[in-house]
Amino acid sequence: MKFCFAFESHACEQCNGFCCRGESGYVFVRYAEIAALAQFLGQDVEAFMRRYVRKVGYRFSLLEKPLVSEKGREYACIFFDPSAQRCTVYEARPNQCKTFPFWEKFATSLFEEIQKECPFIKPLSSSA
Repeated sequence: MKFCFAFESHACEQCNGFCCRGESGYVFVRYAEIAALAQFLGQDVEAFMRRYVRKVGYRFSLLEKPLVSEKGREYACIFFDPSAQRCTVYEARPNQCKTFPFWEKFATSLFEEIQKECPFIKPLSSSA
């Protein structure tokens, strides 16, 4: 899949969790990711699921929490720490988070639209 942008992952350390908050949405997780997150937090899987996961159709998604920010009311992933402006489970984050912003839906999007989701992407040069 070709994308019109590049991304340097070290930018995550500077962005204050921009992709972890915003409009309401889903962070879909597979059972193996749930188990890895539970282990990371020192919990058993059942307790973790009761506390942090919701069922969406036939899938599972991490919960979200309301957040008041400079943009007004928005939502954040349950694992986003607004005071530290970072993900509290970054080392064990789900694949959906690891692959952001290289999602299929962004392969056909305009650069300006994608940059609203991730301000640290850079356009590819026309010679690339």
